[in-house]
Amino acid sequence: MEPQKGINVAEASEKDNFTTSPVGVPDNTLSNDGTANRSPPISERLGGYMKRFEQQLVEYNLEARGIQRVEENERLSLTWIAYLQVFLLWVSINLAANNITLGMLGPAVYELSFLDSSLCSVLGAVLGSLAAAWSATWGPISGNRTLVFGRYAMGWWPSKIVVLLNVIQMIGYCLIDCVVGGQILSAVSPNSSMSVAVGIVIVAIISWAVATFGIKFFHYYERFAFLPQLIVICILFGVSATKYDLASPSQGDPRTVTGNRLSFFSICLSAAITYAPLAADFFVYYPPDTPKLACFGLTFFGLALSFTMTFLVGIGLASGIAIHPEYSAAWSSGAGALIVEGFGPLHGFGKFCSVIVALGLISNTIPPTYSSGIDFQILGRYAEKVPRIVWNTFGVVIYTVCALAGRGYLSEIFTNFLALMGYWVAIWFAILIEERYLFRRRRGYNWAAWDDPTKLPIGLAAFVAFLVGWAGAILCMAQVWYVGPLARLVGEYGADMGNYVGFSWAGIVYPPLRYIELRRFGI
Repeated sequence: MEPQKGINVAEASEKDNFTTSPVGVPDNTLSNDGTANRSPPISERLGGYMKRFEQQLVEYNLEARGIQRVEENERLSLTWIAYLQVFLLWVSINLAANNITLGMLGPAVYELSFLDSSLCSVLGAVLGSLAAAWSATWGPISGNRTLVFGRYAMGWWPSKIVVLLNVIQMIGYCLIDCVVGGQILSAVSPNSSMSVAVGIVIVAIISWAVATFGIKFFHYYERFAFLPQLIVICILFGVSATKYDLASPSQGDPRTVTGNRLSFFSICLSAAITYAPLAADFFVYYPPDTPKLACFGLTFFGLALSFTMTFLVGIGLASGIAIHPEYSAAWSSGAGALIVEGFGPLHGFGKFCSVIVALGLISNTIPPTYSSGIDFQILGRYAEKVPRIVWNTFGVVIYTVCALAGRGYLSEIFTNFLALMGYWVAIWFAILIEERYLFRRRRGYNWAAWDDPTKLPIGLAAFVAFLVGWAGAILCMAQVWYVGPLARLVGEYGADMGNYVGFSWAGIVYPPLRYIELRRFGI
């Protein structure tokens, strides 16, 4: 893809918005000689500082655009490279060590066999990738970021709840990436001279730098970052496959095994479906006539392929924990150390490959870092005035501190956090697709109204449906710290069904509530 053309137009339009008045001083406060008659309010002075800061970003060729819609005349002229970029982007983002460690949970935590873990993980990823692929198609169509598009179903105020949940989710994913990267870098350093904390900081700083440059540099980085990851993961398959345990059955009575299968399926689905709230962010510079099928298909296959590769190698490594003492010892030091042990037969070259795997986590950390800066701006008018780079920096500081504090609890973060975050995405997605196919099939969307609350839905129907969906999810969730009464009926540890029940309950109540809302308010 060649984002230079569209982004330069956008940056030029941002430059045109700057006035010739002194920064932070409104025109009506100037005397004839140009001096201020009175001190402007603090909010106006802060706004002026932010405008000047944004202008400086543009001068340094950084992307200053935030949540503002990308107009049709600012879009790109697509070539075959741009279409290929859609596929490569998702492969690059997702071919990362955090998904390898997620696959490890099947045998290591849920005590499932290699076959059971493989089927549950791949099918869960495929189902979740369908939602992310559908979401990605709305970037070219609308020119709006994903959660701005969500306003057309959730309304102005209820959508802010979704934004907050998504910010928490993205910071959580970045936290996991930093911890895994820190563990790998620490494991390969001579005599563990590099601590996990130092590795965490390295991953965070590089991710912040790439995200700060904006979408143009982000796309270029992801276009090529997949190749070394693909090579080293194939090497990892080759050198570790002989130690995979392909024969041992799943542990537990039939009901417990069923519950564990469903829970692992759910956590893998959650890993994929959580791309849905940010998938459109990366394609807003594509023209409106971009074929929906091409965008959908390339996104889907990019995600499904990368998830399959990473999950299977993670499942294979974890299946060997019970029969290989060196794998068991590595697992006790952390999931990242088990990846390093998988490269063990290659000795020094294996450590080099481990470093490549660790640095590949940057590709997975950049997208949520970039999108979190945009989502912070959706929270309100004042937040919108703060440049994206400031919010990006704020998010990086938060997840770096949290990663440093929680670096010893990676498995707990995975099992407790990922599935929990998937619940709200499934509920939100049910509302979005029903709004599109039941209520917008004929009247469509007014894309120019993205920032006008008076032309957006009130959001009461979506808000109530969202709460009902959450009630269903709570009844059917199975987490370490809480197992819902319905989930508890399946096996010794329960079965996590929160995604499916939350989606279903929200989907049932939203249509009649939305119909009433339209009859009452007309929007």
